[in-house]
Amino acid sequence: MERFDSSPETALKWHRAGKGAALATVVETWGSAPRRVGAQLVISGDGRIEGSVSGGCVEGAVIVEALEAIEEGEARLLEFGVSDEDAFAVGLACGGTIRVLVEPVGSVLPEAILDELVAARVRREPLAYEVNIETGHRALRRNAYTKRLRMDRSGFEEDGQTFVAVHNPPLRLIVVGAVHIAQALVPMAHIAGYDTAIVDPREAFASDARFPGETILKDWPDEAVAKLGLDTRTALVLLTHDPKLDDPALQSALSANVFYIGALGSKRTHAKRVDRMKQAGFTDDQISLIHGPIGLDIGAASPSEIAVAILAQMTAVLRGKA
Repeated sequence: MERFDSSPETALKWHRAGKGAALATVVETWGSAPRRVGAQLVISGDGRIEGSVSGGCVEGAVIVEALEAIEEGEARLLEFGVSDEDAFAVGLACGGTIRVLVEPVGSVLPEAILDELVAARVRREPLAYEVNIETGHRALRRNAYTKRLRMDRSGFEEDGQTFVAVHNPPLRLIVVGAVHIAQALVPMAHIAGYDTAIVDPREAFASDARFPGETILKDWPDEAVAKLGLDTRTALVLLTHDPKLDDPALQSALSANVFYIGALGSKRTHAKRVDRMKQAGFTDDQISLIHGPIGLDIGAASPSEIAVAILAQMTAVLRGKA
């Protein structure tokens, strides 16, 4: 599982500490590459590293090139072949080729751009970093490359010169209702790369014993989601079957821009939910965003199977599948 990469933050910190820093980014792959396009490694001027561009296959060579790039103040575009033997060592069946862009901070990657990128990541604001490898033009783009952002897909544009690195906030799942399905869904969501939070004001349900180590909010759901915040990288799942608990959070989500809303219940239960939302003043387009009954129709019966169906549907919606 790939968790949130803190390479930009580390690069900025090392640069400002006077150590010197370079960001190395996988910009293109062929065959069975160890890391996906957009993966990053940060190298300090004194040889420290964080992150990875190859799972260990070519890190040593990238570090050497990065140290020279920091000293010379120039970007470098590197290409490496990953042998079958090295690929197998990092869990892949066969080798491939990767291209890595090395950008020293300050001399090549402007500190102001990196600072703005880091600030946006703190705000959970999706951004695209754009660099033309021929001209050297670099910029951050808001409200652009929407398909790339939705798909978490960094890569070259059709011109073969413009590389776009996607910087999305971590995915987040807010579950209202600390029920059996939640006990199965939350660990699955962690594996899929989500930060999770559980909301339930009922003490008997929302306990550390039932959800060890998890973020639990025992506030009323609308207050809880207001504390957590709702954005384009957030999924909201409603599992209580109780309108008094589900509806306040649901109404908050319908007024926000979350990427997924799912609500447990039968078709009859959902029809009543739709009526309540209409009476609350929501439009048909807004109400159509609610997935209810929740989850893909895979014939799920047990709490664990229902959790699988929910996570599968979340993934389909996130990636733009019908």
